Amino acid sequence: MSADIPRARDGRAPDVFERGGWVPMREFGDEDEVDFLIVGAGAGGATLACKLAEAHCSVVVVEAGPFWRPLDDFASDEFEQQKLYWLDDRVTAGADPIALGGNNSGRGVGGSTVHFSMISLRFRPEWFECRSKLGYGFDWPLRYEEVAPYYAEVEDALKVAGPVRYPWGPRRKRYPYRARRSPPFPRPADAPRPASIAASATSAARRMRSRARLPSGFHARFVPAPRCATWRWPQESTWIRVAVRMAFITFVRIAGTTSAPATSRYAATQSKHRALLLNSACPQFPDGLANGSGLVGTHLTTHAGPGVWATFDEAIRCYKGPPNMAVTEHWNYVDEGKDFHGGYAFMSQGPLPRAWAQLVVTSRGLWGEALGDEMRKYNHTAGLVPVAESEPRPENRVELADDVDQFGLPVARVTFSYSDNDRRLQRHATAFMSQMLEAAGGRDLWQSDDTSHVLGTCRMGADPATGVVDANGRSFDIRNLWICDGSVFPTCGGVNRSMSRRRPANRSGSSST
Repeated sequence: MSADIPRARDGRAPDVFERGGWVPMREFGDEDEVDFLIVGAGAGGATLACKLAEAHCSVVVVEAGPFWRPLDDFASDEFEQQKLYWLDDRVTAGADPIALGGNNSGRGVGGSTVHFSMISLRFRPEWFECRSKLGYGFDWPLRYEEVAPYYAEVEDALKVAGPVRYPWGPRRKRYPYRARRSPPFPRPADAPRPASIAASATSAARRMRSRARLPSGFHARFVPAPRCATWRWPQESTWIRVAVRMAFITFVRIAGTTSAPATSRYAATQSKHRALLLNSACPQFPDGLANGSGLVGTHLTTHAGPGVWATFDEAIRCYKGPPNMAVTEHWNYVDEGKDFHGGYAFMSQGPLPRAWAQLVVTSRGLWGEALGDEMRKYNHTAGLVPVAESEPRPENRVELADDVDQFGLPVARVTFSYSDNDRRLQRHATAFMSQMLEAAGGRDLWQSDDTSHVLGTCRMGADPATGVVDANGRSFDIRNLWICDGSVFPTCGGVNRSMSRRRPANRSGSSST
């Protein structure tokens, strides 16, 4: 069956853990009233759907993309896996335009988790009070102590594997699994690896942990990166499978301006909804739904990823192993010696061959024989890339462009420029990573430039003047509307967004039932 044909129908949905398998799915009629309508089945929407179904709420999930069968649809082929990305037209602008598409979005059930590298890190506690305690950004309307139980819940649900004692942040219970061990989830022997994911330079990371000796005053420790152990499937499929089996949920494939097939007393929006809210302007809400504060679309943030790459005499074979196998959060938790606000983690890297060739061409302008010579160094190359924080500023925003999509609706225009502080942070990161690679024996260093996760634009606040939603993700203007994804983040922190994106969905699911 083609992935473009709706699969969740006729009272059943795909079972992502079994080839050709199905699980029963509740269906609702067009005139039925349901408790919740969820737009998008990504990291926030899928988690929220599960929480609501477990509470015996009736739920309809509207999803524009396919309901993937990873065991049937995914292949160990970089070109084939391009189908996983959301590549619809958008306009990107500003002094530092953000890379869109495969960098930060996915297509179908699972959202961007269909090409998720599984890194699962918590926010530094002080980031929830970064204005009061660290002097930049905005304070969140909640504290780490309120968030920690939801982090623990997500870590257990995803069976995160990590070090026995994670060296940064407050003490916490151990991860569900030790690093490099997998939990007893079903995993067919012939299950393909989603090859769109970059693999990590694990041997280079081990070298840097064991051999690097940096100048006095510079210290960093690498540890195995805490990551979801169920890496062969889109992680949100786990929550969707649970929700569907609870028999309180249905999926609807929808496109364009087609109406949802059920009415709902409450609505929860997720993924790509900045343009959705801005496109909802009407006489009652002239600036769009939930935009009484005028903040919808503003204070966009991203994670900068300026990489540093080196050649080693010995074979590194960076394509082996899961992505980003080693991580250090040293500069997330140390504030002394910085000429900037904020922080960054950085991780070992190892793009697969197609992505590597693209990186070399776009970053260094190599072509022909020069490109071939560089590609022959592939097995001897390793790199480090940060997840670098950027400041929330009102001029960085999502707006509606004059261009329209295939349905006649204005597309999003994403405008972004780095601040002086952002640039100082990135210079610090590339200098420090360069020292790490040189200390491990790397030579012929060069740099690349990239961005990854997109956050903000519907930030949470303490009141309607300072936020689009409250601490539970509930709209101040429309009380039966919740927003449950990374757009509610007032600041972006210096770690991957995945764990913290699921946290608001868990909290919203608990508060709304």
